[in-house]
Formats: sequence, structure tokens, C-alpha cells
Amino acid sequence: MGLPESKIRSGLGIKEKIGYRWVVLSLIFIVYIICYADRTNIGAVLPFIKKDFDLSNFQAGAISSFFFLGYAISQIPAGFLLEKKGTRVIVPIAVIAFSLVTFFLGTVSSAALLILLRLLLGLSEGFVPVSMATTINNWFPAKEKATATGVYIASTQIAPIFVPIVATAIAVSFGWRYVFYWFAIPGFVIAIIWYLLVRTKPEESPRVSKAELEYILQEEAVSESVGEKRSLGWIDKAIRYQKVERLSNFKSVFTSWNIWGNTLTYFLMNSVLYGMLTWVPMYLVNAKGYSFMKMGFVASTPAIGGLIGALLGGVISDKVFLKRRKPTMLITAIATAIMMLVVVNIPDNGTLVSLSLGLAGFFLNIGWPAFTAYPMGLTSKETFPVAIAIVNSGGNLGGFFSPMIVGAILDATGNYNLAFGFFGALLVLGFLIITTLKEPVQD
Repeated sequence: MGLPESKIRSGLGIKEKIGYRWVVLSLIFIVYIICYADRTNIGAVLPFIKKDFDLSNFQAGAISSFFFLGYAISQIPAGFLLEKKGTRVIVPIAVIAFSLVTFFLGTVSSAALLILLRLLLGLSEGFVPVSMATTINNWFPAKEKATATGVYIASTQIAPIFVPIVATAIAVSFGWRYVFYWFAIPGFVIAIIWYLLVRTKPEESPRVSKAELEYILQEEAVSESVGEKRSLGWIDKAIRYQKVERLSNFKSVFTSWNIWGNTLTYFLMNSVLYGMLTWVPMYLVNAKGYSFMKMGFVASTPAIGGLIGALLGGVISDKVFLKRRKPTMLITAIATAIMMLVVVNIPDNGTLVSLSLGLAGFFLNIGWPAFTAYPMGLTSKETFPVAIAIVNSGGNLGGFFSPMIVGAILDATGNYNLAFGFFGALLVLGFLIITTLKEPVQD
């Protein structure tokens, strides 16, 4: 039997609440900024590459897409490997690997080689998100998981803010190949720092105090034994809030509709996210007639909105909806679908275009932490790495298919409004699927 909640909480002071786990979260934040920068720089340089290699829109989309094929393939093997080897070993190896591939992207002599290296980039980066989510699941108590995940997800929006600006400036000044040379450097540094400072579990780290360790582990026990007692009334009925048996073995993970439904919805959300990351720069240049430098600034606005949305989304899920994950997931799906209609019909004004893209990014990301935090409430510590690997693997296939599908639409019609309409339809379908998932009572 667990300790009474009052006795557990009485021994927890302010020092435990600001402990070393927040240093670990800061490193997660930095690692994933670097990871995402190496992944998304292709969007900013694609207009230069397309011109140099005389590519069709479909071929340009494939350069972006093949990253996600490799990314999806590596997720489930990463989950099983992490369960055995831990994040301390896996993360530095993965970061060094994708940094090397990033450097070699600057040396390519053909589009075919560029596609191959993007595939390898995805294979090597695929180990990182599973590692980051597993680290959060190990290092944070239940009541802080979505908040920590929100900070982690927010890192994905930092890179798209500065990458279009920095990458475009480098490409204009020195040529697009130098973008990859310079972007490769930070990964080698952070890999060493991670190995020195982060352990797979807090109990393995000499930098974690006994009091903080008790806070992490005992707060987890409080969540699992006491549960969340406050009712949200009609919201709980609408989101199907109920007791759900924990997925304690791999077979139960692979046969769970809640896991697969979350995966399918994540697939649809990623289709929109990476479709926008790939094609918004081209949309601004081709449909709006922006210069490359103006494109770089306006293309960063979805990420600015996304940064705010991800940070708020994690806190809202933990504090406002009391660890329920579906509400922000539903908000993301329907509100972003509405914003796709707004983007299509917005007047051709730079400020309004920037504002509409920024709001689209905000709503798309307000529920993003919940897609990662949701399996934490369904699984055990042992089965979570495989569960999140399934979600990431299937979900990121959206990043493989969407850029090519949009490229084919543009080759056939040249109409960017159809592309945004395609995104809107995917979001509505995602909303409907989310409604079928159960919201687990975490006790």
C-alpha cells in the first residue's frame, strides 16, 4: 500500500520542486531544437535546390518526405532498444549520427543522393523523440508530465522560427550547401554534454538529491493510488473519462485501439504540420510573390504561434483539464481546421497572412503535448517506450506522404488553396477519431 497523500506531500519542499529534473528538461529542449533544425532546414533551401536540380513539385516534396519514411521505420526498433540500453547511450549515438548525415547533405551532386541522405537522416533522428519522451516519463511525476512534454514540444517550434531566417541568409550569402555544413556542428557538442550530465533514470544520477527522487517517485505513487478526484462534469462524459486497465505487456500495447487511434490521429496531425513546414515557404514565394528574405520571416510565423501553443497546451492539459489529454487534442483538430479556411480566404496582406499562419500554428500545437502524454496514462514505465514508438512511427508517416501528395496536387492544379483544403479535411477526420478514444482515469 502507498503512503497517505498528506504524509507524502508534507515531506516535499520547494527544493524538490525545482530540482535537477528541470536541468534534464533543459537539455531535452536543446537537443530537440538541434534535431528539429537539421530536419526542417530543407524547407528554407528547397527553392534553391529545386532551381539547381530542375525539380518538379513532386520531386521536391519527395526530398522532404523520405526523411519521414526513415523516421517512421526506426521508431519501434528504438523503443525496444531503449528498453534495454537506456537513453544515456542511445541519445549521444543518435545525435552524432544525424549530425554527420546533415554535414554530408551539403556534398550531394544529385537529387537522388539528396533523397537517400534524407532517408538516412530520418533513420538516425528517429531514435531521438522516443528517447526524449521516455526521459520525461522517467524523470517527472504524473502531475508534471504534460507540462514537461509541452516544454519539449515547444522546442520543435523554436527551430522553425529561426531556421527559415538563418538558413535563407546563409544560402543567399554563401550558397545552400553551407546551410548543412554549419547546422551539423551543434549536434556534436550536445551529444557529449548529454552523455556527461543525463542518466536514463533519476535514481541513477548522482546529481539528484534524495528528496527530489522521493518527490518524483512518491508523487507518481500518489497519482496511481489516489487518482484525480475532481470531476469536470459534462466534459468528462464527452471525452469518455473512465478507468482503463494499464497496458502492462507488449501484446496489450499492440492490440489497444486507444494506442492505434492516437497513432492514426497523430498521423493526420503530422500530415498537416509537415505539409505546412514543407510548402508554406514555396506558397509564399510562388503564390504570394514574396522575396526569399521576406519569405524567411513570414514562414517563421506558424512556429511562433506554435511555440506559444505548445507551452500553454501542456499547462492547460495538466492544470485546467486535470491531466485529461483529449480536450486539448480536440481543440487542436477543430480549431486548426477552421484556420485552414481562414488562410485560404485571407486578403493578400502581409500582416494578415502572417497573423493567420501564426494562429494556425498556435492551434495546431496547443494539443500537441497531449498526443505524447496520452499514452503515459495508458501504459507502465516498461511498456511506454514501445507505445510511444508506435505513436511516433505511425504518426510520422504523415510527414512522408503529405509533402508528396501536396506536391502532386500542385503539379496537377497549381492551386495552393486545394492544399490547405486537404489539410482541413485531415483535421476534421482527426477530430472524429479522437472522440472514439477513452480518457483514462490515472489511478
